[in-house]
Amino acid sequence: MNVRVLALAFLMIATPLMAKKKQKQDLFPDGTPVPAWFSETARVNTENLGKRYVLTDYGVVNDSTVLQTEAIQKVIDKVAKDGGGVVVVPSGTYLSGSLFFPQGVNLYLEADAVLKGSDRIRDFKLHTTRMEGQTLKYFAALVNADGVDGFTIAGKGTINGNGYNYWEEFWIRRQMNRQCTNLEAMRPRLVYISNSRNVTVQDVHLVNSPFWTNHLYKCEYVRYLDCTILAPTSGLKAPSSDAIDIDVCKNVLVKGCYMSVNDDAVVLKGGKGTWADQDPNNGPNSNIIIEDCTYGKSHGCLTLGSESIHNRNVILRRCKFKDTNRVLWLKMRPDTPQHYEYVTIEDVEGECDKFLVVRPWTQFYKEEKRDDKPLSTCHHILIKGAKVKSKNFFDVGKSDKYQMRDFTFENCEVEDEAEAFNKTLIDNCVTKGLKINGDGY
Repeated sequence: MNVRVLALAFLMIATPLMAKKKQKQDLFPDGTPVPAWFSETARVNTENLGKRYVLTDYGVVNDSTVLQTEAIQKVIDKVAKDGGGVVVVPSGTYLSGSLFFPQGVNLYLEADAVLKGSDRIRDFKLHTTRMEGQTLKYFAALVNADGVDGFTIAGKGTINGNGYNYWEEFWIRRQMNRQCTNLEAMRPRLVYISNSRNVTVQDVHLVNSPFWTNHLYKCEYVRYLDCTILAPTSGLKAPSSDAIDIDVCKNVLVKGCYMSVNDDAVVLKGGKGTWADQDPNNGPNSNIIIEDCTYGKSHGCLTLGSESIHNRNVILRRCKFKDTNRVLWLKMRPDTPQHYEYVTIEDVEGECDKFLVVRPWTQFYKEEKRDDKPLSTCHHILIKGAKVKSKNFFDVGKSDKYQMRDFTFENCEVEDEAEAFNKTLIDNCVTKGLKINGDGY
C-alpha cells in the first residue's frame, strides 16, 4: 500500500515536470533558442522607478501655446541630479522642443496628458545624430535618450509631434523639386533612443510625428508594448512617418501595438551605400520579434531596407492587417551590399495590396565602383500559416544585383487577384500546403 502511495506521489510530481519539458522551445528562424527575455512582457511599474516629479509642481504650465522646452528640461535635469526618478506629464498640453533624458530619468504621461512638439524647427537642437543610414548633423527628436540603461516611457497619455506644418512644407518642396530628399525638408523625429539597453515604451500614444516616429540606434533589449502609433494617411499625409525604425539593434520586441502611418511600420535600417559594410557606424540587426500587433494603413508591415546591410533572425507573427500596401517588403538597393536571412512571417491574416515584395530600390541611390562588393542575398525566408486576401501576393523580381534562395511557403490560404506566383524565380523555393484561389501549389 505504501509503495502504491509513493508511486502515485511520484507520478503527481513527475508528470507536470515531464509535460513542461516537452513544451516546444521557441526558436529563431536559424534554429537558435529565443532568449527568455522575449517572454518577459509584464509592464514596468513606474512606482518602482523612484520619486515622481510632476511638471506643474516645478513651474511648467498647462498651456499649449507657450514653448516650455527650457522649463521642462530643468525638471529632467533636477531628477538626474537628485539621483533619478520619473518625470510626470500631468493632464493638459505642454509645448516643447527637443528634450534630453539622461541616465535614471524616466517619462510618464497621465491619460489626458499631451507632450506636444513645437512646429518650428529652430526649437530642435542641431547636433551629430543618425538619420537614414548615415551619421551626420541633423535635428534632435522631441524625446531623446542616449547611452542609458533602463529608460522607460509609460502611461496612457500622448506624445504628439504636431507635424502639420512640417508635412505641408515637405509636400510644397516636393511639388517644386521632385528630387527633394527627406533631409532637405527639415523635420524632427518624435522619439530617438541610441546606444541604450533595457528600454521599455509601454501603453503610450505616439502620434503626428513630423518625420520618423520612433528611431532606435545601437540599442539592445528594447520593448514596445501595447503602444498606439499613428500619423495621417489621407488628406495632408505625413511623409516618412515610419512607426518604428530599428537601426543596428539586437533583441527588440514589438508586441500588441497598433500602427497606422504614411510609410513603413516596422523598418530595419543599418546603413547604405557601396561601402556601407565597411563603416563602423553601420551594422546588423538581429533577434527582432514583432507579434500580436494590428496594422491599419502602412507601406509595409515589416520592411527590410532601404538603408540596411544585414538582418538576421526576424519574426513577424500573430499579426493582423487591413488596407496595408505590403506585408513583407525586401528593399534591394543596387548600390549597397545587403544580406537578409532567416526571416519568418507566421500566423498572420488580413487584406493587403501586396504580400511579399522583393524588388530593386532605386530612390536616391548612388553606386560607386567597388571590385570586391559582395552580391546581395535574401535567403531562408519562411511564410507560414498566412490567411491573405491580396491584389498581388507574390511581387518578386530577379536581378543581377541580388540572389534569392531558400524561400518556403507553408500552409497558406491566399486569395490573389494577380495570380503571379512563380516559384522558379527563387532558387530552392519550397511550397507545402500553399493554396492560391483554391488551387494547391
